[in-house]
Amino acid sequence: MSVQYAPKGLIGLLTPQANTTAEIEFAALMPRGVEPLVARMTSMQSTLESRLIEYFERLDDTIAQFANAPIVAVAAACTGSSYLIGPEREDQLFNGLSTRFGRPVTSAGRSVVGACEVLSAQRIALLSPYSESLTAESVKYWQARGLEVVEVIRVGSEATAFHPIYAIRSDTTRVALRSLTTDRAQAIVALGTGMPSLATVLEHPQWRGAPVLSCMLALAWNAVRLAQGASAQAGPLLDVISGKGWGARFRARF
Repeated sequence: MSVQYAPKGLIGLLTPQANTTAEIEFAALMPRGVEPLVARMTSMQSTLESRLIEYFERLDDTIAQFANAPIVAVAAACTGSSYLIGPEREDQLFNGLSTRFGRPVTSAGRSVVGACEVLSAQRIALLSPYSESLTAESVKYWQARGLEVVEVIRVGSEATAFHPIYAIRSDTTRVALRSLTTDRAQAIVALGTGMPSLATVLEHPQWRGAPVLSCMLALAWNAVRLAQGASAQAGPLLDVISGKGWGARFRARF
């Protein structure tokens, strides 16, 4: 069943409660005829780590917000939660959700791993907007997923900003990318669904010979692929990284 503004399907996007980036970038990446429907992951826990864990603990209730809307896939736009619960629990959780809801449910973390697999990228460099402690958890997560992290660049933010990640500007992300020195990376990943990343990817789809992707780009690519039942191939992913189908629209708007 299609709806007026999404004749090729609605994809449910789950985004952290204060995230000001994820739904904008996700919508920008959608191919013509596919649109997102957004639900917020919420938590009243007092610490970031506790909130991140609770986001994933409450995914059944969050997805239930869509009620009987004809969603064809669900994408959870929060990588920090994946780092903290770890790959084994994440796989159990999302496999179970997919079974219970009768449609693909995926995470940004699993989408990045899938993107690296189709790019044959086992060695990655990271652009991290996180604190030192959450960056360390991120590295552990990617290593547990079988990826070798060859360099990490922390992306700076303003101490007085309303949020240390969501307030990062694209020019700051570009500076971080250009400061990478490794020639060993087979892919470069801009972490976090809240750090603006698409302008950087458009300007530098490759850096030092490695494709550049972000958590949001990987999540959008994977959600569309799963919704359409398409196989995971490097060609279509490289097209997305290069801006095919979305780059001109994004530049015109932003």
